[in-house]
Amino acid sequence: MSEKQSKRIISLLMENAPGALSRVVGLFSQRGYNIETLNVAPTDDSSLSRLTLTTIGSEHNIEQITKNLNKLIDVVKLVDLTEGAHIERELMLVKVKATGALREEVKRCVDIFRGQIVDVTSTVYTIQIVGASDKLDAFVQAVNDAQILEVVRSGVSGIARGEKVLSL
Repeated sequence: MSEKQSKRIISLLMENAPGALSRVVGLFSQRGYNIETLNVAPTDDSSLSRLTLTTIGSEHNIEQITKNLNKLIDVVKLVDLTEGAHIERELMLVKVKATGALREEVKRCVDIFRGQIVDVTSTVYTIQIVGASDKLDAFVQAVNDAQILEVVRSGVSGIARGEKVLSL
């Protein structure tokens, strides 16, 4: 019997140094695990970067991933955000061909999803949507009648709710 696979959001503080990201990503590829999304940027402390990634795996696989990540010298601190209350957001830019009656329909859909039209031409809307990944997926399905020309997604950013923080 195979273990249940679940989406996990792992966030870690790591040294903001050359090769650090490569070592984290290398750990995944060496062990045959997939990174669904990856988001990394410096923190308020310029010597540290915060890396947030999503992956799918069994409890056992996730446990192995976190143990191996904690062994990396570049990793300072790690948390699996999905183990507790957390907030996750992702940014998506979507370029949609919108002409005629479809323009108004796409605009209504953008309003329903609380998105923004950030660029307009006579035939194309560029739309910005921010939210949880499932909201972004739902928007893509909702505007499926319009021709989607291009989609760009930032990957998940996440933070624990309340007093819990990932810091030194």
